[in-house]
Amino acid sequence: MVDHLSVTTTTPDRNSAAQLAASAVRAKLAATAQVHGPVANFFWHLGEEGQGEEWLAVFKTTSERYPELEAHLIAEHPWENPEVTAVTLAAGSAGYLAWIERATTPNAS
Repeated sequence: MVDHLSVTTTTPDRNSAAQLAASAVRAKLAATAQVHGPVANFFWHLGEEGQGEEWLAVFKTTSERYPELEAHLIAEHPWENPEVTAVTLAAGSAGYLAWIERATTPNAS
């Protein structure tokens, strides 16, 4: 049985998030991607406290496609060590979850 996932990453600007979203969907690594922002971020980095604005990209995919989506996001991301996290969707409408599976199947319409 395949798991359905919500995958997130953040980027420094809207354009970077939009490019990641479009390229992942185009490659059928994700069925959909939403871009939100800007969002305020407070963090530790290189031993210092920081804050800034980022853009959030959220992808829906399957556990089967996740490894390729993760590799794609890391390779195409403007940051050296980007956040790429995934959580399993505990539930969802049957039709929506089936659509995620169809939309991320390579060579399927």
